[in-house]
Amino acid sequence: IELNPDVVTTCRQWFHLPEDNATLHVVMGNAADVVHQETWRGKVDVLQVDLYDQDAAAPVLDSEDFYAGCRQLLTPNGCMAVNVFGHDANFEGSVQRIAKSFGSHALWAFKPTPSGNAIVLAFRTPHTWDKNALASQAKQIEARWPLPATKWLKTLAPVDARRS
Repeated sequence: IELNPDVVTTCRQWFHLPEDNATLHVVMGNAADVVHQETWRGKVDVLQVDLYDQDAAAPVLDSEDFYAGCRQLLTPNGCMAVNVFGHDANFEGSVQRIAKSFGSHALWAFKPTPSGNAIVLAFRTPHTWDKNALASQAKQIEARWPLPATKWLKTLAPVDARRS
């Protein structure tokens, strides 16, 4: 979901975002409205949420209502990935709002980067993960793309486990 058509054009030109196809559809619109449309309910496998304005102080849409709408878009095995950028107070507040919509046992997060970015994964249906299966998938990712997926696993944990 993108509000600015120039962003989509730029992504297609410079970041190899493919044209819409059977597995990808870029929706032009305001995310606050689109997440509540019946059209998309239960049809999204992966929803990437990265909603910042030019000041990048905190997510522009960061409410329980918005995250509840996001959850409704997901298929039963769907996942929302949210870039929660900002200070610790922003992270904790965002995580609490996401947890109210998804449930605290449905959240996983990567350790924040030095610049303050933290990625939270919220699953429509809570998951428990087999570390061996995750390691195998990470190796497959690294074999296909030049990405440090094995290293990423060292910073991924259930949100509840990170707090204790």
